[in-house]
This record gives sequence, structure tokens and C-alpha cells, in this order.
Amino acid sequence: MPSYQLTVNGRVRTVDAEADTPLLWVLRDTLGLTGTKFGCGQGVCGSCTVHLDGQAVKSCQTSLKEASGHAVITVEGLSKDGSHPVQQAWIAEDVAQCGYCQPGMIMTAAALLKRKAHPTDGDIDEAFADHVCRCGTYPRIRQAVKRAAGGVK
Repeated sequence: MPSYQLTVNGRVRTVDAEADTPLLWVLRDTLGLTGTKFGCGQGVCGSCTVHLDGQAVKSCQTSLKEASGHAVITVEGLSKDGSHPVQQAWIAEDVAQCGYCQPGMIMTAAALLKRKAHPTDGDIDEAFADHVCRCGTYPRIRQAVKRAAGGVK
């Protein structure tokens, strides 16, 4: 079995797995980082979103080979103590209901704010267009993104 090296949450990791193994399963099953969730396995729900070199990607659609040699940040790596502005905004706006999709939503919000410090409603809607929240907390998600950007107190 081939070995691949990637940096996950700031730590260099070597993984022995097939090249086409989805990054999602490497993170969850091999590395024990279960914050990244399996939702649909087809890249349409966003529950598995992580950062790959700072870009939000669906880990169920990203192979180990594609991630090899790159920096991966999971929700566990966003902050050690929940102090990231997006995590704090999520709590302040009481976004989560069931919470299953929230790690992917949080990672998408963090990538959006890194790219655009003060996103418009349109920017937020576009960033989350391929995410599904079965509980329908979209208005609170938008408010949380604005809060994290400093637009809501």
C-alpha cells in the first residue's frame, strides 16, 4: 500500500492508504478526526467541508492523492478552544439545532471570511449554495457569518 504525506491541523502525517481513498475517510477513520462529517458522499451537502491550502473543499470528493503534500485544516484545527471568531459567532447566534452539518458550515464560513472580510448577503448565499442544513438554520448562519465579520454586535 502506498504512503502519502499531508499536513493536518499543522502536524505532518504519513498515511498508508490507496490513492483514491476519499480524504474524508482518511481524516475520520485513519486519523480519528471525527469532526468532519459524512453526509451524502457526493459533494452536494457540505457536511464534510475542510480547508485544503486555505480553500474550502468537500473531503468526500477529494482523494488522498490530491491532498498529499498539502495543508489540511479540519474543524478541530480551526482553534483548540473554540475561540475562532466563526465558532464564537455560531454560539452567539445559536446556529446549531441538530448540529450535524455545522462543522462543514463553519469551515465554509471561515474560508469565506479569509477570502472576503466583509461579505454581502449574496456572497454568503453563494458560499453556502452547495450546503444543506436539514434544520433550516440558514438565517442564523447568515447572521453568524456577519457577526464573525464584525457586522453584527
